[in-house]
Amino acid sequence: MHFLAAGDLSTALDARAEHPEAELLAGGTDLMVEVNLSYHRPAGVIAVRSCEELLEWEGRRIGAAVTWARLEDGPHRALGQLARTIGSPQIRAAGTLGGNVATASPAGDGLPWIAAVDAEIEVASRSRGTRIIPWTEFFVGVKETTLAPDEIITAILLPEQMPVSQEFAKVGVRNVMVIAMVNCVVARGDDGFRVALGSVAPVPIRAYRAEEMINAETSISDAALTEFARIVSDEVRPITDHRSTEAYRRHASGVLARRLVERCLAA
Repeated sequence: MHFLAAGDLSTALDARAEHPEAELLAGGTDLMVEVNLSYHRPAGVIAVRSCEELLEWEGRRIGAAVTWARLEDGPHRALGQLARTIGSPQIRAAGTLGGNVATASPAGDGLPWIAAVDAEIEVASRSRGTRIIPWTEFFVGVKETTLAPDEIITAILLPEQMPVSQEFAKVGVRNVMVIAMVNCVVARGDDGFRVALGSVAPVPIRAYRAEEMINAETSISDAALTEFARIVSDEVRPITDHRSTEAYRRHASGVLARRLVERCLAA
């Protein structure tokens, strides 16, 4: 197995072009679990955690190697909320938003936030340069993305107008240090409410029908919220697995989305 610690993005792109089969290593909170349990033996590793370009966070551009610990205290409320629920302080000091995106687990806590704010994924390769991918085109299946073998995720790009109100919640056997049975972000901006969920489909999803319904309400009543929750529960596509049943995930999706709408209204 070959190993390279890239000191800058240019070096990392060269190594990625030469060894597209190698695994990228930033925080290692996903990869090293699989390696330590002997589930996976990478042919090579390219460490990118020292690439200054990936550590930069300025305005709308969040570098792929920005850690959860840094995101906890950032200006985006729901992103900070979800960051504080991820693992232990040690995990949050190492794990990165870019790693969450690259792993593309249906339960990834950062992914509903990306969907709710309509963020884009910036990727780069030596052969094609930089390209920007909408989140709707980046995630294509369970732990599957449109990232090419020679590409590196370089940043998450936020829209110019961010929702003023945003709230996150998830359901699991504990409040923290747990993989979500359901996670949800509700954001409220000038265009109304947006509702995104994870762990209820192969990829993060937006509950577009529920959004349309609640945004058509001039005065949001208890009856409207009940109908909104029902539509959210109907829109998700969960499965039954060792963490939860399909029925519970449907129920929890509606409950979480309703609670977060109520939080946004109260803000």
